[in-house]
Amino acid sequence: MSAYPQKLHLTEQDYLTLEALSEQKNEYVDGDCYAMAGAGEKHNRIVGNIFFHLRSAARGKSNGCAVFASDMKCRIEQGRYYYYPDVMLVCDKSDNAEFYKEQPCFIAEVQSPSTERTDRHEKWQAYSQIPSLKYYLMVDSQQKKVDYFQRDAAGVWQAAILESGQTLEITCGDYRTALTLDDIYEDVVF
Repeated sequence: MSAYPQKLHLTEQDYLTLEALSEQKNEYVDGDCYAMAGAGEKHNRIVGNIFFHLRSAARGKSNGCAVFASDMKCRIEQGRYYYYPDVMLVCDKSDNAEFYKEQPCFIAEVQSPSTERTDRHEKWQAYSQIPSLKYYLMVDSQQKKVDYFQRDAAGVWQAAILESGQTLEITCGDYRTALTLDDIYEDVVF
């Protein structure tokens, strides 16, 4: 009778050390490490479009907001989770760690058939616990469809779909911008 090898449980520090030396990006979920796959052209165009619109609104402003695309980790629940959001907006000047952020106000994940379940369930559960987060977008890379959650003034998450002709107003402190379906899917061919 053969025994299955035991799964290696990484500490947060083990993960951060591994990630600093790794040639590939890995997400960290409560002691487990998961390699991230590469992305296709549609995914990259969508990420670029969202990044462009958010970054354009932050340029030259003294509001302390920074926009990150794909390579900045989001640290959640004191290091229990580390994800690489496709796009993340942070408007808290005290959130100044070099390799991760903890106080995003906006996160967008661009979904593929292989990531949709994780983005809609596991990541949403973790992201929804971030006190500073006000917007979570799930952007489909196979069709023009954006589902999003927005935290209202009472702190309750409201679910919605971004419809054609509708504008999503994004406000984080002094930061203000807007996104439409056309902004998100500019130059994306289905």
